Amino acid sequence: MMTRFLAVVVVLCLINVGSGQEAPYRIHTLFSVECNNYFDWQTVGLVHSFRKARQPGPITRLLSCTDEEKKNYKGMKLAPTFEVPSMSRHPRTGDWYPAINKPAGVLHWLKHSKDAQNVDWVVILDADMIIRGPILPWKIGAEKGRPVAAYYGYLVGCDNILAKLHTKHPELCDKVGGLLAMHIDDLRALAPMWLSKTEEVREDTAHWGTNLTGDIYGKGWISEMYGYSFGAAEVGLRHKINDNLMIYPGYIPREGVEPILMHYGLTFSVGNWSFGKLKHHEDGIVYDCGRLFPEPPYPREVRAMEPDQHKLRGLLLNIECMNTLNQGLLLQHSAFGCPKPKWSKYLSFLKSKNFNEMTGPKGLTPQSLQIMEIHHEEHNVDEPAKPHTKIHTLFSTECTPYFDWQTVGLMHSFNLSGQPGNITRLLSCTEEDLKKYKGHDLAPTHYVPSMSRHPLTGDWYPAINKPAAVLHWLNHVQTDAEYIVILDADMIMRGPITPWEFKAARGRPVSTPYDYLIGCDNELAKLHTSHPEACDKVGGVIVMHIDDLRKFALLWLHKTEEVRADTAHYGTNITGDIYESGWISEMYGYSFGAAELKLHHVINREILIYPGYPPEHGVNYRVFHYGLEFRVGNWSFDKANWRTVDLVNKCWAKFPDPPDPSEADQTNEDFLQRDLLSIECGKTLNEALLLHHERRKCGDPNSLGPPDPETVNEETMAGKLDQIDEINHVTSNTSASVVDFSAESNQTFLDFRFWMIFLWGSSVLGVGLVMMAILRGRKGQKKRGKGFKNRRRSSHPGWDMNEQDIHGADVA
Repeated sequence: MMTRFLAVVVVLCLINVGSGQEAPYRIHTLFSVECNNYFDWQTVGLVHSFRKARQPGPITRLLSCTDEEKKNYKGMKLAPTFEVPSMSRHPRTGDWYPAINKPAGVLHWLKHSKDAQNVDWVVILDADMIIRGPILPWKIGAEKGRPVAAYYGYLVGCDNILAKLHTKHPELCDKVGGLLAMHIDDLRALAPMWLSKTEEVREDTAHWGTNLTGDIYGKGWISEMYGYSFGAAEVGLRHKINDNLMIYPGYIPREGVEPILMHYGLTFSVGNWSFGKLKHHEDGIVYDCGRLFPEPPYPREVRAMEPDQHKLRGLLLNIECMNTLNQGLLLQHSAFGCPKPKWSKYLSFLKSKNFNEMTGPKGLTPQSLQIMEIHHEEHNVDEPAKPHTKIHTLFSTECTPYFDWQTVGLMHSFNLSGQPGNITRLLSCTEEDLKKYKGHDLAPTHYVPSMSRHPLTGDWYPAINKPAAVLHWLNHVQTDAEYIVILDADMIMRGPITPWEFKAARGRPVSTPYDYLIGCDNELAKLHTSHPEACDKVGGVIVMHIDDLRKFALLWLHKTEEVRADTAHYGTNITGDIYESGWISEMYGYSFGAAELKLHHVINREILIYPGYPPEHGVNYRVFHYGLEFRVGNWSFDKANWRTVDLVNKCWAKFPDPPDPSEADQTNEDFLQRDLLSIECGKTLNEALLLHHERRKCGDPNSLGPPDPETVNEETMAGKLDQIDEINHVTSNTSASVVDFSAESNQTFLDFRFWMIFLWGSSVLGVGLVMMAILRGRKGQKKRGKGFKNRRRSSHPGWDMNEQDIHGADVA
């Protein structure tokens, strides 16, 4: 079997050589690595995929090693290799920065390799890539003077002072990287500047800040990427930017797009299986005979778990990436002379004709070749939305009791509001939390990996889940909606929010005022956006055209990370955040991201109101945002008091009922309307919980019987009193208690103390009746039969009193 498999690979390689000879131009593929295990297994995967994809021309590994490292290095034969001097430790400054080896290696190759004298086009890749089809510069649109590259939108330094400091032509700075395809003459002009600008940016420690570079570490780690962009700008190279040719596993390709390159720089998953390259930083898997990376699910299993064909495409790419890496390792082990591995179903699959057909070379589609035109793009405002335009509503939550009761409230109000279109909850959970989560059926749900703990920085900031979830939804869900309405979970809808009523348009979103975002007026905006004049103080409700949202979502996330990392400007006088903790970074991320695209908002004060605030006369507010405490007389509601209380899974749990409207403040009309709105908000939340418990078939609210075991946690009869104790415990620790939905006249009956008194009284009465029965029965004892005495003696002594209670009750 192995011999036959190797024969197939040899044939593929021969075909590859023939393909290279038939190419109309000479082409050479380069990638840069260092001599360690981490880059060795990546090298095996990339070179194997190079052959499978039938990429024309040769491939060369630019290997940067010190003399000391080379003494123990085992991987010299893993790929066609051109050795270059290591610059990981800079020879002049002593700075440790291994990423500089990429431009240094390319420059060394141009100067010293004979291959560089015999080539027309060069494709430059990273080691952590898998090629799926031929990358032909002349086919993907590259021209002399116009290289083709992938989009790296987070290189915000192209838009701010960083570019002005490091290139004479900041207007030519392109946010590109990953895939580079260019003419050899352009590379010769660029390479010295690429290295020089990398050194320049790396030494500019004063401008390493996340707000200037987009580097979330703030350590200058992406200096090499800026070295490329600034160097290209310096020599006048303007790129054709393609965002379809390369994809990160974990993302879904756009419809009609066939990516020809996978860049596995981020963790990706399928079901319970996942892979992250950083977990294998020291992994010597290339040299461990028979060992492969954990096998992903089989294609048929993936097809069975995901009925949505759009999402399925992304999942199949994920497993294709992993299987190609493992197939490369399997071949490499054989080349090393490793013993033939034991048969397994997975090895049989990797050697199968079916797998090789599935992973054969992919061709370009018209959609794959679409070039992004994003340079200094201005948003032309379209006509306002037409009536009955398709709408989709989104809101973001986490898998906690706090967000569950908010979800119940929002979903109930959405169903009553007349809002057109569908609604989706974006649920951000860790894998561990998801295993214990009970609220899957509370709303139509799109599941999102949690970023509460940032995967790179370790920063705990749950608010970042909102932009991260919106971006994930856009990348993984196919929608025909033209406008997206984005809400917060702590909202109650009172009526429809439509783009046509509020005059939303492409290039002109609608939102509500957040006047406390004072950072739009000071140095914060100047630091974090190249267009501070376009910064709008908005948030809460967002109505945006889908095309704007697709361009904006990634910036929203990056700007949130950027502001969150800018701890030097957390001060209340700069941000308006009274806690000075960077907690509203996500709100600034939204405003600064929109400003970056010059998305000016229609700011409407008639959409949203906070309960507790007096309404404007005659305004029909569409949304309650109960983010702050509000009160009517002695009754009050503060969502923060209910952060850990499970109102959704405890039958008939609800909030304290708001007062009757007759108790509203009658002092003047403003106060009256304020209180009536507050009462309405509280009542709507409780109505939502009531209907939720009815749907869960919780039974008679007047009964102390246990909750339905199919809808709530299992509880024994002995646990009934524990549940009441827990409710009383909540009462003592919050300003209000979890109560049940029975009528107010029944609340006293259900009070725990009343029950204790009732049981005590019943016991006393029962004992009295029993004593009377005993005294009356003494006269007849001698007349009772022998069998009766035997039954009494044989019965369990613990039941004696119960039998007499029952007998006494019957007599009474």
